[in-house]
Amino acid sequence: MNILIIHQNFPGQFKNLVRDISRRSTCELTVISRDTTPVYHGVRHIRYRPKRSVSSTTHNYLRTFEDAVLHGQQVLRVLLQLKRTGYRPAVILAHPGWGEALFIKDAFPDTPLINFCEYYYHAMGADTGFDPEFPASADSRARLRIINSLHLLNLEQCDVGITPTRWQHSLHPAAYRDKIKVIHEGIDLDGLMNVHRSDLILENGQVIRCGDPVITYVARNLEPYRGFHVFMRSLSRILNHHDSVQVLIVGGDSVSYGARPHGSSGWREKMTSDMSSSDLKRIHFLGKVSYAKYKQVLSLSSVHIYLTYPFVLSWSLLEAMAMGCVVLGSRTRPVEEVVTDGVNGYLVDFFDCSGIADQTLSILNNLDKQEYIKGNAQKSAQAYSSNEGNSAYWDVIHSVVI
Repeated sequence: MNILIIHQNFPGQFKNLVRDISRRSTCELTVISRDTTPVYHGVRHIRYRPKRSVSSTTHNYLRTFEDAVLHGQQVLRVLLQLKRTGYRPAVILAHPGWGEALFIKDAFPDTPLINFCEYYYHAMGADTGFDPEFPASADSRARLRIINSLHLLNLEQCDVGITPTRWQHSLHPAAYRDKIKVIHEGIDLDGLMNVHRSDLILENGQVIRCGDPVITYVARNLEPYRGFHVFMRSLSRILNHHDSVQVLIVGGDSVSYGARPHGSSGWREKMTSDMSSSDLKRIHFLGKVSYAKYKQVLSLSSVHIYLTYPFVLSWSLLEAMAMGCVVLGSRTRPVEEVVTDGVNGYLVDFFDCSGIADQTLSILNNLDKQEYIKGNAQKSAQAYSSNEGNSAYWDVIHSVVI
């Protein structure tokens, strides 16, 4: 079976499926991605670059749309060239969010197209305007509607959509929900549940030992969308009331969502500028780390704090649960889909810094009573294994390939 995967940041959400495809002798995989991705060996990997950037004179609302058209246009050129060589995919899987999927059907109109439907924006009721500290303007809300027109085109053209959670599914227009399946791509359950715990040596030579009281926080980048500002404001209270707890923070200083803070190079700088030196001695910023070190950090966690706007759920939450971490999560809908308060973790209001601090201290002071929570967290994570995800993906692929 010829399978074509198109993803700007390949492999992205298709990582586990790609591994499974690569192991099957009956499948031949072709990949199309941006030229900014590393070459993926063992498959035919075609990387592309749009012919030009978005015009500086393009209306602000249309800049994302024009960028999508430029990406889609270049992918269409690649597809037509493949077609001229006699290539015919049995199925195409694509992440349409950057425009690559816009013109797939113009090259292969009869080939089933499965789109990864990651997110459909809302002017109210989801991430936009959620945080009163960063109110949404009428201008930004209007821009979202134009961005959604790209997603509507993609929804119209695909044969099947896949989205990871019920929350993300609920955001898509009712007219298209029947064609979108809820399938989480999964996490490496075996590799997470069997991590050997070991002491962590920090760059300054300090050693975080197994059994030390440790708070962990993880995000791709440290920013408000993942509650970094709220988390940092809760730490002074925690550190003042617990003499020995250490804080391990994993994440970069760039911006994945939202914007940089005014007057600071990043959110880490902004949120530490008013903190005492004594507090900062126990807060350790590890930056972006290898996956092995990331798992080592989680293995040392006494409390793992996960905060998020009503937005895409992070793999890190599920991975922390798979490792038996005691999760303190925000009471926002993506988290509530996975975490039940007092059963497999704890929930607290996203904006309640005192509540976050008090619940964290309660856990730290009762670590010997958390086995029930840890065990249930691991049981809950089993529903999100990569094996389960791959199996569900193959069910969809077989349902559309004739």
